[in-house]
Amino acid sequence: MAAGLFNPIIGKVMTRAWKSDLFFPGLLEFYPKAERFLGKRFFYEIPLYRPFSSVFEQNEWMSQSADPSFKSYIDAVFLTTTFGDEVNDPFGGLLLKQCGYLDVPQFMDAIRNLLKEKEAFQLRKFDAFRLETSTQGFKYEEMLAKKIVFCGGMMDKETDFFKWLPLRPLKGETLEVQFEKPLERIYNKGVYLAPAAFNSYRVGATYNPNDLTDAATVEGKQELSEKLDELLSIQYEIKSQNWGFRPCAHDRKLYLGRHPSIKDVFVFNGLGTKGVSLAPYFSNQLADFLEGTDDIDAEANIARIKRPAP
Repeated sequence: MAAGLFNPIIGKVMTRAWKSDLFFPGLLEFYPKAERFLGKRFFYEIPLYRPFSSVFEQNEWMSQSADPSFKSYIDAVFLTTTFGDEVNDPFGGLLLKQCGYLDVPQFMDAIRNLLKEKEAFQLRKFDAFRLETSTQGFKYEEMLAKKIVFCGGMMDKETDFFKWLPLRPLKGETLEVQFEKPLERIYNKGVYLAPAAFNSYRVGATYNPNDLTDAATVEGKQELSEKLDELLSIQYEIKSQNWGFRPCAHDRKLYLGRHPSIKDVFVFNGLGTKGVSLAPYFSNQLADFLEGTDDIDAEANIARIKRPAP
């Protein structure tokens, strides 16, 4: 259900995403390369526009635009309404580059098809309690492996291996909407508005750590609709409402690395709201780590988590 957004400037106060200078060059190279390799289109680099809320915010970003650490991400700073035919931007706004979205279902389908061709993919429910361990590695039914990587979202908390990891579910709800004409950019203020499948657009997302129900809510729809009304100056039609749980790390980074006491068990989890941005860099780092040619970034490594005593 993820919208697949990547955006180097995030949050209400608009700060640079964690290690954006490290991750974004890599993701802008990885996904187009993956498209060519897989023969499918799923990566879209398009500008993102963030309307200003005040003159103060205008002035703040006029000075920030000269900062070398922000300069590579800023396309333009507008001080008057610029896209008022679509959004409410009386104070202008910030147009960002190195932004866009990944069509997650298309990407996942392409990866699955590749793995099926190599007879390296099976779709079945994994039960960690049926995993057998030995000095030679692991056995699961008819499959044998030297190493195993757990990347099952919140389901990893149900295993004996990683039930101690402080993963937390963060529920998010989205709306799918349609307009009379297509939009040429992503909009983001209060909510994001990004292209989705079949000429529709996704609006999101709520952040509710206290709601663990497996369903969309009236409150979620109302919150998203109100924020979208504040953002837009055009009419829209709501087509559907969706929801999902993001597996989040306690410090908003991720959990990557080797199990503290079982050397050939690994985890790759907790990417939260930034999976599309973080996955290329850290999957490559994990691959190198498994081959013994690199180490795990200390800020991502699960070695930073103190495992409770049994």
